[in-house]
Amino acid sequence: MLKGIDPLLTPDLLKVLMEMGHDDTIVLADANFTAVRYGQGKPLIRLPGIGMARAVAAVASVLPLVADEQYPVGYMQVSDSPAGYRTELQREVLAGLESQFLAGQSAQPIERYAFYERTQKAFAIVLTGELQPYANFLLRKGVIGETLRP
Repeated sequence: MLKGIDPLLTPDLLKVLMEMGHDDTIVLADANFTAVRYGQGKPLIRLPGIGMARAVAAVASVLPLVADEQYPVGYMQVSDSPAGYRTELQREVLAGLESQFLAGQSAQPIERYAFYERTQKAFAIVLTGELQPYANFLLRKGVIGETLRP
């Protein structure tokens, strides 16, 4: 056990998060996601029985979001939904992440098949126990450090 580290962050998950570099993406996927097919060759971390809001909060507690892009977070858009539509769970997860967004940043809705394509380029996948459909998120890793010295 470590102080200050969310106990949901398993040693395997912490290792993956540490190995990610700037602008690498991690997918947090619901239980229905076809992670094995779209994540071939990538680390696959399983968090069975864990809901998405809890999983994203745990990962975000140690993962800095990219600061030099408009969309540090993406989420799977519900098929055939009007523009701007978000499920209650999507709103809950994104509200929990808003404090990490810089001015002008937001989350990007991503069409389902485009989300699968982006998954193939991701660094790793975390497969949760979330049963809510369309509860899939992309988090892009930023950097930590000091302000540049002139």
